[in-house]
Order: sequence, then C-alpha cells, then structure tokens
Amino acid sequence: MQALIITADQFEDSELFVPKKALEEAGVGVKIATPEKGHQFHGKHGGAFIADLTLREVDVDDYDLLLIPGGKAPEALRRDEHALRIAKAFFKADKPVAAICHGPQVLVSARLLEGRRATCYPAVAQELRDAGARYEDSEVVVDGKLVTARHPGDLPAFVREMLRLLGR
Repeated sequence: MQALIITADQFEDSELFVPKKALEEAGVGVKIATPEKGHQFHGKHGGAFIADLTLREVDVDDYDLLLIPGGKAPEALRRDEHALRIAKAFFKADKPVAAICHGPQVLVSARLLEGRRATCYPAVAQELRDAGARYEDSEVVVDGKLVTARHPGDLPAFVREMLRLLGR
C-alpha cells in the first residue's frame, strides 16, 4: 500500500509530518511529490524535505491515497496542471483523498467539491461554499472517500479517519 503527498514550499509542517508518520507506522509507504525536485522544500515552521518525485512524474495507479497538507503550499499547487490532474484522477478512480487546512483549495481548483461535504481552514470556508461544497465547521468531515479537516488541532481525528479509509 502506498500514499502520495503533494505539496510545495511553505506547507504547514505538522499537517505533512504527523500524517506521514502515522501512515508509515501503519505500514503504508509514502512518497512526496512537488512541482520540482532536487532542492529542499521548507515548511512554515522550519521542517524540510527533498521530494521523491515531481508532480509530472506521478502515476496515480501506483498510489492508494492522496494527502494534501495545508499551509501556503496549496496556493501554488492549485495553479499547477499536474496537481489538478492528480486530484481529478484520484476522484475518478474512487481512491481516498485527505485534505487539511488550505489543502481543499486544490480540490476547489480541480472542480471536485460540488455537492460534497467538506471542511477547511475557516478563512477558506466561503471559497468551498462558492465551489458548491456543503461546508461543515467540524474537526473532521468524511464524505465517501474524501476526508477533510480544519487545522493542526484536528490532526488526531483527521489521521484516524484517513487511516480508517485505508482499512488501517
């Protein structure tokens, strides 16, 4: 079983590293894809990593779950055609997608939230509503194979539901 994290510079550190660790502890392999590779990507609070692959290189068939952390990274991802292609392919294949904080902005730009129940960082709530989502101000919202959460304080519930979708 493999999970894919898509992100860019200025991700929210805990929203990447906490779910990544939980997935690995549950026996799930994790790869991180970014717009570019070969240099360090930095979180808002000092965390860093070097990407495993570029968004362009991602073959969705190789992964069982998509994770989109928040922070400022989703603002860059939502303008990247490969990030949008990945999100659309996960939805089309009915594979689990987990997005937290600003992460759902990528799903908004991919036009995947119309009629779906979801939550996000409060400042993004109106954007979700405008995209046709049924916004809920809850620590975690599960709608089929989509799990969303508001912020780092919701990580325990977010991680629990993400792992549940994987049967872990």
